[in-house]
Amino acid sequence: MSVELRANWVALQTIVRKEVRRFTRIWPQTLLPPAITMVLYFVIFGNLIGRQIGDMGGFSYMEYIVPGLIMMSVITNSYGNVVSSFFGAKFQRSVEELLVSPTSPHVILVGFVLGGVLRGLAVAAIVTTLSLFFTDLRVHHAGVTVMVILLAATIFALCGFINAVYARNFDDISIIPTFVLTPLTYLGGVFYSISMLSPFWQTVSLGNPILHMVNAFRYGILGVSDIHIGTALGLMLLAAAVLYTACYQLLSRGIGMRQ
Repeated sequence: MSVELRANWVALQTIVRKEVRRFTRIWPQTLLPPAITMVLYFVIFGNLIGRQIGDMGGFSYMEYIVPGLIMMSVITNSYGNVVSSFFGAKFQRSVEELLVSPTSPHVILVGFVLGGVLRGLAVAAIVTTLSLFFTDLRVHHAGVTVMVILLAATIFALCGFINAVYARNFDDISIIPTFVLTPLTYLGGVFYSISMLSPFWQTVSLGNPILHMVNAFRYGILGVSDIHIGTALGLMLLAAAVLYTACYQLLSRGIGMRQ
């Protein structure tokens, strides 16, 4: 292993370790709230409202919404971890030290994104464990399940990075989650099948990227989906590649890095 490669490997390990320690150290703020929120979803939507709705897609309503709720937790937490962490680095000007160091921009970007992915997966594991107290959870296709959850976490970690780059103050990092992510998530088929909608709104819903992620993940868990799985996976791979390229260009050019 060359000296440069070894240095970048050490840098990557350091960034990832810092990111993991960051969200595990303050677990009452990062891991506990999503767990409590999801339990409330399970109780209110799954048990209370679900009893009135009955079956959906050949499954009980609780079984049907669990994959969507797991995906919701992955999306919000992978995004939130990167946007808050990288903006904090900008605010403290520590990111400038990284940029002038010999560390490759790829290493910096991958380190922050991995931190977001790991937080998303940690919350997903917690939510999945909690869901077992409310319903039986079987995995229909393990490969699709793992691929979708990793791609979704990566995509929204990259989106969080872009938000952090352009954010000028702490208020800016809450605009996208509040006005974009939340509506798209609730309209992304987490709580319903788009087959319940009129043909026009079914077509409109297909423009929601979260719909494809939720349904692909639901297919991995339950084996049912409102969309074509190959299309969903292809779009996710394309989105991850495009977003990574955009993030790398922003980082390598130093755009938005100085306050």
